Amino acid sequence: MAKKSTPVDSGMKAGKKSGKNSGKGTPGRKGGGPLVVATNRKARHNYRILETYEAGLALVGTEVKSLREGKASLVDAFATIDDGEIWLRGLHIPEYTHGTWTNHAPRRTRKLLMHRAEIDSIMGKVRDGKNTLVPLQIYFSGGRAKVELALATGKQDYDKRQDIKRRTEEREVTRELGRRIKGINA
Repeated sequence: MAKKSTPVDSGMKAGKKSGKNSGKGTPGRKGGGPLVVATNRKARHNYRILETYEAGLALVGTEVKSLREGKASLVDAFATIDDGEIWLRGLHIPEYTHGTWTNHAPRRTRKLLMHRAEIDSIMGKVRDGKNTLVPLQIYFSGGRAKVELALATGKQDYDKRQDIKRRTEEREVTRELGRRIKGINA
Protein backbone atom coordinates (compact mmCIF):
# COMPACT_ATOMS: atom_id res chain seq x y z
CA MET A 1 0.00 0.00 0.00
CA ALA A 2 1.33 3.46 -0.95
CA LYS A 3 2.11 6.02 1.72
CA LYS A 4 0.12 9.23 1.84
CA SER A 5 2.09 12.43 1.63
CA THR A 6 1.75 14.85 4.49
CA PRO A 7 1.44 18.59 3.88
CA VAL A 8 4.43 20.75 4.79
CA ASP A 9 3.77 23.57 7.23
CA SER A 10 5.73 26.33 5.45
CA GLY A 11 3.84 25.96 2.19
CA MET A 12 6.91 24.70 0.33
CA LYS A 13 7.48 21.25 -1.08
CA ALA A 14 9.80 19.04 0.88
CA GLY A 15 13.44 19.25 -0.21
CA LYS A 16 13.19 22.71 -1.82
CA LYS A 17 15.22 25.65 -0.61
CA SER A 18 13.69 29.04 -0.02
CA GLY A 19 14.96 32.25 -1.50
CA LYS A 20 15.26 33.81 -4.93
CA ASN A 21 18.40 31.99 -6.08
CA SER A 22 17.51 28.55 -4.81
CA GLY A 23 18.37 26.76 -8.04
CA LYS A 24 21.70 26.20 -9.72
CA GLY A 25 23.10 28.63 -12.25
CA THR A 26 24.48 32.10 -12.26
CA PRO A 27 22.79 34.38 -9.72
CA GLY A 28 20.93 37.29 -11.23
CA ARG A 29 20.63 35.69 -14.68
CA LYS A 30 17.35 34.60 -16.17
CA GLY A 31 17.13 31.61 -18.46
CA GLY A 32 19.77 29.07 -19.25
CA GLY A 33 21.22 30.68 -22.36
CA PRO A 34 24.89 31.27 -23.00
CA LEU A 35 26.66 34.16 -21.29
CA VAL A 36 28.34 36.20 -24.05
CA VAL A 37 31.70 37.62 -22.97
CA ALA A 38 32.94 39.37 -26.13
CA THR A 39 31.75 39.88 -29.71
CA ASN A 40 33.62 40.78 -32.87
CA ARG A 41 31.30 43.45 -34.26
CA LYS A 42 33.48 44.33 -37.25
CA ALA A 43 33.63 40.73 -38.49
CA ARG A 44 30.19 40.81 -40.11
CA HIS A 45 31.05 44.16 -41.69
CA ASN A 46 34.44 43.11 -43.08
CA TYR A 47 33.63 39.50 -44.01
CA ARG A 48 30.89 37.54 -45.72
CA ILE A 49 30.04 34.70 -43.32
CA LEU A 50 29.69 31.32 -45.06
CA GLU A 51 29.44 28.89 -42.13
CA THR A 52 29.71 29.06 -38.34
CA TYR A 53 31.19 26.51 -35.96
CA GLU A 54 31.33 26.17 -32.18
CA ALA A 55 34.71 25.34 -30.69
CA GLY A 56 35.91 24.93 -27.13
CA LEU A 57 38.77 27.04 -25.80
CA ALA A 58 41.76 25.51 -23.99
CA LEU A 59 42.48 28.05 -21.24
CA VAL A 60 44.48 28.32 -18.04
CA GLY A 61 42.84 29.23 -14.71
CA THR A 62 43.45 32.96 -14.64
CA GLU A 63 42.15 33.31 -18.21
CA VAL A 64 38.84 31.77 -17.19
CA LYS A 65 38.57 34.11 -14.20
CA SER A 66 39.32 37.12 -16.39
CA LEU A 67 36.72 36.00 -18.95
CA ARG A 68 34.13 35.57 -16.20
CA GLU A 69 34.74 39.24 -15.34
CA GLY A 70 33.78 40.02 -18.95
CA LYS A 71 37.22 41.12 -20.11
CA ALA A 72 38.29 40.07 -23.60
CA SER A 73 38.88 41.63 -27.00
CA LEU A 74 38.41 39.94 -30.37
CA VAL A 75 39.52 42.95 -32.44
CA ASP A 76 42.66 41.47 -34.02
CA ALA A 77 41.84 37.80 -33.47
CA PHE A 78 41.98 35.14 -36.19
CA ALA A 79 42.32 31.38 -36.35
CA THR A 80 44.91 29.27 -38.16
CA ILE A 81 45.29 25.57 -38.86
CA ASP A 82 48.73 24.21 -37.98
CA ASP A 83 49.57 20.48 -38.04
CA GLY A 84 45.91 19.47 -38.04
CA GLU A 85 45.00 21.64 -35.03
CA ILE A 86 43.14 24.95 -34.93
CA TRP A 87 44.80 27.80 -33.02
CA LEU A 88 43.30 31.16 -32.06
CA ARG A 89 45.79 34.00 -32.40
CA GLY A 90 45.54 37.66 -31.45
CA LEU A 91 42.83 37.19 -28.82
CA HIS A 92 43.46 39.58 -25.94
CA ILE A 93 42.43 38.39 -22.49
CA PRO A 94 43.91 40.82 -19.94
CA GLU A 95 45.66 39.53 -16.85
CA TYR A 96 43.44 38.63 -13.90
CA THR A 97 43.48 41.51 -11.40
CA HIS A 98 43.81 39.26 -8.33
CA GLY A 99 46.32 36.92 -9.96
CA THR A 100 49.88 36.58 -8.81
CA TRP A 101 52.85 34.95 -10.51
CA THR A 102 50.41 32.42 -12.00
CA ASN A 103 48.93 35.02 -14.38
CA HIS A 104 48.87 34.29 -18.09
CA ALA A 105 50.29 36.17 -21.08
CA PRO A 106 47.48 38.39 -22.47
CA ARG A 107 48.02 37.63 -26.19
CA ARG A 108 49.17 34.03 -26.12
CA THR A 109 48.12 31.54 -28.81
CA ARG A 110 45.20 29.41 -27.61
CA LYS A 111 44.15 26.00 -28.87
CA LEU A 112 40.59 25.47 -30.12
CA LEU A 113 38.91 22.15 -29.41
CA MET A 114 36.88 20.59 -32.23
CA HIS A 115 36.12 17.14 -33.59
CA ARG A 116 38.60 15.72 -36.12
CA ALA A 117 35.95 15.52 -38.88
CA GLU A 118 35.11 19.22 -38.42
CA ILE A 119 38.78 20.20 -38.50
CA ASP A 120 39.35 18.20 -41.69
CA SER A 121 36.29 19.78 -43.31
CA ILE A 122 37.43 23.29 -42.39
CA MET A 123 40.99 22.54 -43.53
CA GLY A 124 39.70 21.59 -46.99
CA LYS A 125 37.70 24.82 -47.27
CA VAL A 126 40.49 27.11 -46.05
CA ARG A 127 43.25 25.51 -48.13
CA ASP A 128 42.23 27.23 -51.41
CA GLY A 129 43.18 30.65 -49.98
CA LYS A 130 39.87 32.46 -50.48
CA ASN A 131 38.40 31.63 -47.07
CA THR A 132 39.57 32.50 -43.58
CA LEU A 133 38.58 31.65 -40.01
CA VAL A 134 37.29 34.57 -37.94
CA PRO A 135 36.02 34.39 -34.33
CA LEU A 136 32.60 36.02 -33.95
CA GLN A 137 32.07 35.76 -30.20
CA ILE A 138 33.27 34.17 -26.97
CA TYR A 139 30.69 32.87 -24.53
CA PHE A 140 30.16 30.44 -21.67
CA SER A 141 27.86 27.50 -22.33
CA GLY A 142 27.35 24.95 -19.59
CA GLY A 143 30.25 26.44 -17.63
CA ARG A 144 32.70 25.98 -20.50
CA ALA A 145 34.29 28.73 -22.58
CA LYS A 146 33.30 28.49 -26.26
CA VAL A 147 34.15 30.42 -29.41
CA GLU A 148 31.79 30.91 -32.33
CA LEU A 149 34.11 30.55 -35.30
CA ALA A 150 33.11 31.61 -38.81
CA LEU A 151 34.37 30.45 -42.17
CA ALA A 152 34.35 33.71 -44.11
CA THR A 153 35.54 35.51 -47.22
CA GLY A 154 36.73 39.11 -47.17
CA LYS A 155 34.47 41.83 -48.56
CA GLN A 156 35.65 44.48 -50.98
CA ASP A 157 34.90 48.15 -50.29
CA TYR A 158 32.08 48.26 -52.83
CA ASP A 159 30.45 45.22 -51.18
CA LYS A 160 30.51 47.04 -47.84
CA ARG A 161 28.96 50.14 -49.39
CA GLN A 162 26.22 48.07 -51.05
CA ASP A 163 25.39 46.40 -47.72
CA ILE A 164 25.16 49.79 -45.98
CA LYS A 165 22.94 51.12 -48.77
CA ARG A 166 20.67 48.06 -48.61
CA ARG A 167 20.29 48.36 -44.82
CA THR A 168 19.42 52.07 -44.98
CA GLU A 169 16.83 51.40 -47.71
CA GLU A 170 15.24 48.65 -45.63
CA ARG A 171 15.20 50.93 -42.60
CA GLU A 172 13.49 53.71 -44.60
CA VAL A 173 10.87 51.29 -45.96
CA THR A 174 9.99 50.00 -42.49
CA ARG A 175 9.87 53.55 -41.15
CA GLU A 176 7.52 54.61 -43.97
CA LEU A 177 5.27 51.59 -43.41
CA GLY A 178 5.10 52.46 -39.72
CA ARG A 179 4.08 56.00 -40.56
CA ARG A 180 1.34 54.80 -42.92
CA ILE A 181 -0.03 52.40 -40.31
CA LYS A 182 -0.10 55.17 -37.68
CA GLY A 183 -1.63 57.63 -40.16
CA ILE A 184 1.19 60.16 -39.99
CA ASN A 185 1.91 62.05 -43.22
CA ALA A 186 5.51 63.05 -43.72
